[in-house]
Amino acid sequence: MKRTAVTLAVLGALSLSAQAMARDTINIVGSSTVFPFATTVAENFGNATEFNTPKIESTGSGGGMKLFCAGVGVDQPDITNASRRMKVSEFEKCQENGVTEITEVVIGYDGIAIANSKKADQFELSLRDVWLALAKDVPDPDGGEKLVPNPYKTWKEVNPDLPDVAIEVLGPPPTSGTRDAFAEIAMEGGCKSFDWIAAIKGEDKSKYKAICRTVREDGAYVEAGENDNLIVQKLDSNADALGVFGFSFLDQNSDKLQGTIIDGVEPTFDNIASGAYPVSRSLYFYVKNAHVGTIPGILEYVTAFTSENAWGPDGYLPGKGLIPLPDDMRAKIAKSSQAMEPMSSPK
Repeated sequence: MKRTAVTLAVLGALSLSAQAMARDTINIVGSSTVFPFATTVAENFGNATEFNTPKIESTGSGGGMKLFCAGVGVDQPDITNASRRMKVSEFEKCQENGVTEITEVVIGYDGIAIANSKKADQFELSLRDVWLALAKDVPDPDGGEKLVPNPYKTWKEVNPDLPDVAIEVLGPPPTSGTRDAFAEIAMEGGCKSFDWIAAIKGEDKSKYKAICRTVREDGAYVEAGENDNLIVQKLDSNADALGVFGFSFLDQNSDKLQGTIIDGVEPTFDNIASGAYPVSRSLYFYVKNAHVGTIPGILEYVTAFTSENAWGPDGYLPGKGLIPLPDDMRAKIAKSSQAMEPMSSPK
């Protein structure tokens, strides 16, 4: 396996050097959540430097990882954005395909907002409410420690204090990092509030994850694709629906949408930064080190992204909704990323 990876890396590097002049623009794929931040940096980078403005494609975190890990060469992307950390399986696929040195860059924090139109009342939900409304199987409402297919049709059936409107939540598909993080943080957060289900984790972790993170498929949850702006448009035209997306999209559409209060905390910049908001995560991008020095401008782009002018508290990215990392963490990551330090397996 190692010999194959080395051979692929060597062949890829040779191919990359031979074809370098075929591409003089950085190729970036990945997360729709990171897309607006990366696009802003790319536009500033293209205007302020001698390099071309990077080409960025919103493919979702999972789709971006698949493309990124396919191999080394000018036909392969240089960078992938992600709204969750690279999985062990993705790292191993990269290694198998000769993408042996990867630099991981944590760029900041983001909250996963559940929002609705301002034409309707603001929702107040607990994580338990969220899970009961969206899980494929839930505890039997008649009692006992057993699971049944989700019977809930309205929010009021989930919780008598909630509105008597049909459960309709528009959200990202399984290829999305936002979907992964929502399932892990929000769904599982509500699921484990049932002690008897939480106890399953110690006995059978796979079974526990399947119970807690599997979303119902009967129409209550609607996969709306990787385009978060499309979810925003649909919410504006359907006052009864809720949507799931990154905080930045809520922030940029605050004239139309309002964030749901989760466990008593609103999704605001300050609440996410402080850790008070319960549904928050880190954002990333990953660099293919074999392409650095061959495809023009990659290191310079990384340097621009990790500059205080961009991601610092007074930089231009927080104005777009990015929640900055602490000062010491930003300094550490800027140093390691600009040195192109390869990551180890994310186990």
